[in-house]
Amino acid sequence: MTDFTDSKNFDWLYRGISEIFPHQPKSDQIEENLEQLCLKAHRPLRVKLGIDPTGADLHLGHSIPFRKLRAFQDAGHTAVLIIGDFTAQIGDPTGKDKVRQQLTAQEVQENAKTYLEQLHPILDFDSPEKLEIHYNSQWLAKLDLAKIQELLATMTVQQMLAKEGFNERYQKENPIYIHEFLYPLMQGYDSVAVQADVELGGTDQKFNIAVGRDLQRHFGQKPQFGVLLPILIGTDGEQKMSKSLNNYVGLKEEPLSMYSKLEKTSDALLKDYFELLTNLPLDELPENPRESQKLLAVEIISQYYGKQAALNAQKTALEIVRKQNMAAATSVPQFSLAEVQFPAKLSYILGASGLVKSSSEGRRQIQGGSVRLDGDRITDINLSFETVEELTGKILQVGKKKFIRLVNFII
Repeated sequence: MTDFTDSKNFDWLYRGISEIFPHQPKSDQIEENLEQLCLKAHRPLRVKLGIDPTGADLHLGHSIPFRKLRAFQDAGHTAVLIIGDFTAQIGDPTGKDKVRQQLTAQEVQENAKTYLEQLHPILDFDSPEKLEIHYNSQWLAKLDLAKIQELLATMTVQQMLAKEGFNERYQKENPIYIHEFLYPLMQGYDSVAVQADVELGGTDQKFNIAVGRDLQRHFGQKPQFGVLLPILIGTDGEQKMSKSLNNYVGLKEEPLSMYSKLEKTSDALLKDYFELLTNLPLDELPENPRESQKLLAVEIISQYYGKQAALNAQKTALEIVRKQNMAAATSVPQFSLAEVQFPAKLSYILGASGLVKSSSEGRRQIQGGSVRLDGDRITDINLSFETVEELTGKILQVGKKKFIRLVNFII
């Protein structure tokens, strides 16, 4: 068995987390922090993550807590995966301004099967001592009215209404159904059933995880720690990743589709995506944003399909861009570089060519990510070229509809 006292480097634990609660300073007191619990337990911790299979597909945003669960596995702890086949039929009210549509048992079972298939590249399914899979209908379906009454008696209506989603709906006078109050209690009871030491979840799950702590106390168990992880911003750079918003990268998507989306990740999201979706050292990433985008795409695809498939997707994507540029080159206007004095900044060439009104607007377009040179997005507003040969024959693009071909002769 792993000697957990040998593991004193907790980079794997702290990478990409938003909060660990309760937080205790490092000390020798009885009240331990999570590091001390890892070191003093001399046994694998039981690390719970619950998922409600309310849909068929998972995306990269869903992968974040599972990646953290794998980090616990790699550190020698036991992943306790709860398939919420019972709670999914109620529906998590978190973040909803109206009641969720209730699913049938058959729909939940079908979704659960596809979820597990998609999680195989992330979790270690080959070591039985590192992974337990439970369906919460095993214990929740057996609760009688007396036990349900006991659960309900652990919380007040005021405490329930303190939950953000419920409070917002109450203020707007939107209906709140009594069965929805059961969700956080049943989800919390899962922690009692599996005797969890730690529970993982998104930042929107803090209330539910805290309910689990309260119920463990009620039933005479030591309360679990909560580890909260960020909600991933989608490919639009604005809202959380969601299939309904079409700003997602699905775990089942073909490599070429994944690459085409990930190679366009905005500069503002690159650091978060590397931190949350890869294990690459953050201090060794390329300085060039375009190279970072390519590396990110290849690294993530490799996790799900292997390195060769990722490189093949990259090659295919490049060939598609080149063909598009070649086709565009025959129909777009040309701009002569013959009278441009080199060295010259790209922002100047954008203005001189008429693609934008001025060099200053060119800098703004570059900064906004709208400028491409032969298909590669340019983000350096100070990018300069020493000779005309560096640009001759290339396609300069602003947005989706403005193209010019750069030539080295008088038109």
